[in-house]
Amino acid sequence: MPIELSFATPVALPAQSSVIHLYQSPSLADAFAIRLPSGASGDPDLLARFIFAHQPAWIGQLTNLRDLIVARFGLKTARHLATLAHDAQAGRLGIFKVYRTSETEVVVGEDDTHLDFRVSILCSGGPEADGGCELTLSTVVRCHNLLGRVYIFFIAPFHRMVVKASLRRAARIGWPVTASLQ
Repeated sequence: MPIELSFATPVALPAQSSVIHLYQSPSLADAFAIRLPSGASGDPDLLARFIFAHQPAWIGQLTNLRDLIVARFGLKTARHLATLAHDAQAGRLGIFKVYRTSETEVVVGEDDTHLDFRVSILCSGGPEADGGCELTLSTVVRCHNLLGRVYIFFIAPFHRMVVKASLRRAARIGWPVTASLQ
């Protein structure tokens, strides 16, 4: 698929997303949307796997640094979650547990002692004359304690950079195409 650069823009949590009312008072709730080009797949599972598989290298380095810090507090590390992903029965998408799937949305996340979070990968707004569907990545977080609130305070700016960079990189590489176009 030809490269069509577009940028992820901050949007309100989509009303049709299953994570919008998940937590009564989320500690963090944000969403970023990007328009998929005409012919791109609208399969949220395929798109989520594509995004997670093609993240910029600096995100892996940032994750390694995060793991070094949070392991001291007894929190789950990406390295630990990756070992769970190798189990075929685990129901995981990359390092994240899959909580819900539908034709338009995949919800992944994790629960830990300091916080719970969910990430929605939602395809909406069917193909239009000027391009494909809109892909929205929404994140909601519920903190359980002071450690969770301190963690999210420091992580939130990096989280936003990671989401936008991941969407931008996927767009730069070229989104997977619909099965009927292959």
